[in-house]
Amino acid sequence: MIVGFEMTFPTLLEMAKDVGLDIPYDEPVLQDIYAKRELKLAKIPIDVLHSVPTSLLFSLEGMPGLLDWDKLFKLQAPDGSLSSPAATAYALMQTGNKKCLEYLTDVVDKFDGGAPFIYPVELFERLWVVDRLDRLGLSSYFRSEIDSYLDYVYRHWSDEGIGFTWGCSVADIDDTAMGFRLLRQHGYHVSTEALKCFETKDGEFVVYPGQSSQSVTAMYNLYRAADQAAIPGDDSVVQRAKAYNYAFLQERRAAGDLNDKWFISPGLPSELAYGLEFPWKANLPRIQMRMYLEQYGGSENVWIGKNLYRMHLFNNNLLLKLAKADFSNFQRQCRLEWQGLKRWCEKNNLEMYGVTPQSAMRAYFLAAANIFEPHRAAERLGWARTAVIAQAISSCFQSSNAYVTESMLEGLNSELTSDGDNLARRGEKYSTVENGLLNALHELINLFAPGEEASNDLREAWKTWLTELTTNDVHESCEGGTTLLLVRTVEICSGRHCSANQNLKLSEYSQLEKLTSSICNKVGSRTLSQVNQNGTTTESTENLEQQVDQEMKELVQCVYQSCDAISRATKQTFFNVTRSFCYVTHSSPETIDSHISKVIFEDVI
Repeated sequence: MIVGFEMTFPTLLEMAKDVGLDIPYDEPVLQDIYAKRELKLAKIPIDVLHSVPTSLLFSLEGMPGLLDWDKLFKLQAPDGSLSSPAATAYALMQTGNKKCLEYLTDVVDKFDGGAPFIYPVELFERLWVVDRLDRLGLSSYFRSEIDSYLDYVYRHWSDEGIGFTWGCSVADIDDTAMGFRLLRQHGYHVSTEALKCFETKDGEFVVYPGQSSQSVTAMYNLYRAADQAAIPGDDSVVQRAKAYNYAFLQERRAAGDLNDKWFISPGLPSELAYGLEFPWKANLPRIQMRMYLEQYGGSENVWIGKNLYRMHLFNNNLLLKLAKADFSNFQRQCRLEWQGLKRWCEKNNLEMYGVTPQSAMRAYFLAAANIFEPHRAAERLGWARTAVIAQAISSCFQSSNAYVTESMLEGLNSELTSDGDNLARRGEKYSTVENGLLNALHELINLFAPGEEASNDLREAWKTWLTELTTNDVHESCEGGTTLLLVRTVEICSGRHCSANQNLKLSEYSQLEKLTSSICNKVGSRTLSQVNQNGTTTESTENLEQQVDQEMKELVQCVYQSCDAISRATKQTFFNVTRSFCYVTHSSPETIDSHISKVIFEDVI
């Protein structure tokens, strides 16, 4: 039904009866609508309507004979409206209120003689623009506009929630949840108080008090907010919101009941399926963007109000066209980079160290799925090559051949020494037949790190990783050390080398390293337990999962909410690498292969 239909349609029927129109007033379907009207009035009694802002304000034109205008005008918005142009027009007809007339005149002038069902919608519009640009992978092209929009939203944020406009008398969970998530993810400090306003005594969450039916998309937005923007110290309302909405959405999916009361989109079932199957900690940006290109309907998406309408600023085919062109360019660059990486593996005979084309492809994919901007090829390839070499070295040390292990360790120590006598310092090359792995490491350090100082720092990062690898028990996870090696490599390859050295001295940077290492070690330990089948109980696995979730909240806080001593790009590197490890353990090999195909090789149509 359109918004307020159960209130306005019975009134129209009464008017039709009064003028003698021949309509089958006793039809069961009409009686059902009357019943819905009575249910609405039971949830929001008339005395409540007159005392506090409620959703019934949208439907004043449907309640003739029930209204006390003197009381209602105390709820009038600063711009003169009573929630909607139609309700305001009815108030004007009944009272001649000048503020109503001024509001309606402004609206009709702006829209050339017509009026939308609701206006203005500047908070709603700004928030959804930012969300769509991010999910379509276009945020980097609109940084200043996004900052401006979120500054505006933050100025009008309230712990009682927000609505579609700053002067809106009725807040809703849809705008509030979207605002909560986006503001937190862009560094604004907002509390969880606003979410409490939409929790009922029996533990449900509602779009607004007294609603007649639940909204799938609003609950999904609340789930995303609870999943993506939770930080330590939050009230338990965030955890309750996540649990309630996950269960609600899964139930609706199972029943095939995903029609929303506010939004019509053919891609909604697929969007919900992906969002529920891949929690934020295991969701990689470029995978989500590829999926959303198929889920986003452009100008075909329709919103439901008192009529059907479109939001052209963020539901338009131009955005879709731009996003598809941008993603296609990304795919072309990926395919070229992958061919180069494959040749590099072949040249250095890395297959003899256990590096298969499939494992190399996966390493590159994880880098590209996180770092996708065209100008960041060095970071992508630095990540991918580091992952490949680390995998190869780990395979060698897991070998039962003691000679191979000892020989490899000697060669690595020679390459990584800083005494000036190793082959790399003399400009000589390793034999790719016997020492292709060492040659690959030599190339990575000396070609990808910009300058001698950066090369030395990258060597130190590898020495630290190698020390941990060789001292760890074979049954211990060393994912944490590998994660930090990847982070350090990306930062050096990015040219943020000087900043990286300064960051090492900061306690905040140490906290990022500690959390990243801890999360990935726990994720790796869970994987080892599953592989070794060592009798790990479900209880201990769940406990480990809870610890990971708690540390992810701390990492989110460090990345989005902490001070600016460390660049946002650097903090994002930690987050990207951590999520890539979570993604791999969360996904089956078949799922990863399908994502590789979709993100890199399947053309966007």
